[in-house]
Amino acid sequence: MTSTFHGLETARRGMATQQAALQTTGHNISNAETDGYSRQRVNFAQTEPYPDAARNAPQMPGQIGTGVQADFVQRIRTDYLDQQYRGENSQSSYWETKHSSLERIEDVMNEPSDDGLSSQMNEFYNALQDLSANPQDSGARSVVKEQGVALADTFNYMDDTLKTNRQDLKNQITVNENEINSLMSNINSVNEQIGRVEPNGQMPNDHYDERDRLLDDLSEKVNIEVENLEPEGLAEDAADGKVNVYLLDGEGNRMTDSDDEDIKLIDGESMDYREFEISEENDDTVEINDSSNINLSWAKGESDDPDNVKADLTNSPGSLNAMLEDYGVNNDSEVSGTYPEVMQDLDNLASDFAGRFNEVHQSGRGLNEIENENNEDNDFFSFNADGAAGSIQVDEDIRDDPDNIAAAPAGGAAGDGSNATALSNVRDEDFNGDYQSMIGELAVQTSEAEQKMNNTASLRDNVDSRRQEVSSVSLDEEMTNMIQYQHAYNAAARNITNVDEMLDRIINNMGLVGR
Repeated sequence: MTSTFHGLETARRGMATQQAALQTTGHNISNAETDGYSRQRVNFAQTEPYPDAARNAPQMPGQIGTGVQADFVQRIRTDYLDQQYRGENSQSSYWETKHSSLERIEDVMNEPSDDGLSSQMNEFYNALQDLSANPQDSGARSVVKEQGVALADTFNYMDDTLKTNRQDLKNQITVNENEINSLMSNINSVNEQIGRVEPNGQMPNDHYDERDRLLDDLSEKVNIEVENLEPEGLAEDAADGKVNVYLLDGEGNRMTDSDDEDIKLIDGESMDYREFEISEENDDTVEINDSSNINLSWAKGESDDPDNVKADLTNSPGSLNAMLEDYGVNNDSEVSGTYPEVMQDLDNLASDFAGRFNEVHQSGRGLNEIENENNEDNDFFSFNADGAAGSIQVDEDIRDDPDNIAAAPAGGAAGDGSNATALSNVRDEDFNGDYQSMIGELAVQTSEAEQKMNNTASLRDNVDSRRQEVSSVSLDEEMTNMIQYQHAYNAAARNITNVDEMLDRIINNMGLVGR
C-alpha cells in the first residue's frame, strides 16, 4: 500500500508546479512591452505513477498518480513566421532606402516650383527676349548677364547638393557596414551562450528572444536565411539549438563562393562569423563602391574556411544593397547607380545646352566691334567637358562687359536683335524635352519605389501581426492564467491541510479508546 505521507508529497509537487507557473506568468506580465519578447509557459507533466511495474510490487488495484511537475519553461514562437518576416523585412527595407534616396534627389531638382531649373531657365529666356527688342539697352544686357549667372549658379547648386547627398550616402554605407558587423558579433556571442546552457537540460528562452531580435535587425541590412542546428548534450527536445546564418540572393537562394560553397555569415558549429568589408576603388573624381567585391572574412579565423570570400549583392534586397545601388557601383569599369546616372544626366543637360547656346552666340556680334564675324572665342558660357553642371559659368568677358553679348547677327547692325531671338530659341530645340524627360523619369522611379515600399511594408506588417498573435503577451490572458494558477495553488495547499488533519487523527487520536 502507499505511504501515509504519499498525499503530502503529491500536494507539495502541485504547489511547487503552480508556483513556477505563477512566476512565469509574472515574467510575461513584466515583459508585455519588451521589444522582441516572446511569451512563455510552463509545460506540466505527470510524475511517474506508484508503484513501478515489478514482480515484488505491492498488491494494489492499480497504479496511483504521484502528482505533477514543471517539465520545462517554453517560449511560444513559430520559426516559419520568423523566416517569412525576415524575407519581407529585407524587401521593405530595400524599397524604403530606395525611396528615401529618390525623394532627396527630387528635393534637389525642386520641380515644379518657382525656384527650380526650369523656372530659372524661363527667367533667362525672358531676359533674352527683352534684349532682342532693345539690343542696345545696357539695362537689358545687364539683366541677361545676371540671369545667366543665376542659371549657372542653379546648375552649380544642384550639382554640389547631389554630390553632398551622395557623400552622405557613402557615410551611411560605412555606418551600415559597421552595424552589420556589430550585429553578427552579437548574434555569435548569444549563440555561444545558448550553446553553453542547452546541454545542461535548461531552456535559455530569453537568449532565444535576444538572438531573434538581432536576426530581425540583420535582415533589414541584408537578405538572410537562418538554419537551426541540432541541440547538443542533454538539451530538451524543444530547444532551438545554435544557428547558422546564410547570405541569400534576390531569388531567395543561398549565395555561393568561387568553390560553389554556400556563403555562411555565422557558423554555429565553429562559433565564428564573417565581417563585411566593402571594397572601394578610387577614380579621378569620385570614389566608387563595387558591390560585386564585398569581402567577407572570418572574424576569429577558426572556421574550416579561413580564406576571404566575395559576395555580390546585385538584385538582393536589404538596405545595404539599396545604398550601394544608389551611391553607384563599378561593374566592368562602367559606373551605374541612381546618383551617378542623375548627375551624368545633369552634366549632359548642362553641356548640351551651353554648347548649343555658345554655338549660336558665336554666330553673332556684340556692341563692341568684332572684326571676325564668326568669332569662335566669343562664348557666353564656359564649362569643363567633364562635370559641366558643376563648372558652368558665364564667360569672364561677358561678366566684365555685358556689351559683349552677341545680340546682333554677324555683320548686322547694332540695333538688330535677331541673334538674341535665336538665342532665346535654343531652349525650344532640345532643352525642354531633355529636362522634362529627366524629371519625368525621376518621378516615375520615385512613384514606383513608393508603391513598392508601401506594398512590401504592408506584407511585412501583416506577417509581423500574425507573429505577434502567436508570441506577444496578452494581459487579459495572463490575468486569467494567474487566477487559475492561484486557485490551483490554494487547492494544493488545502490538500496538505486535509492530509495533515488525517495524520493528526492517526498519530494523536488512534489507540485512545477506553481512556
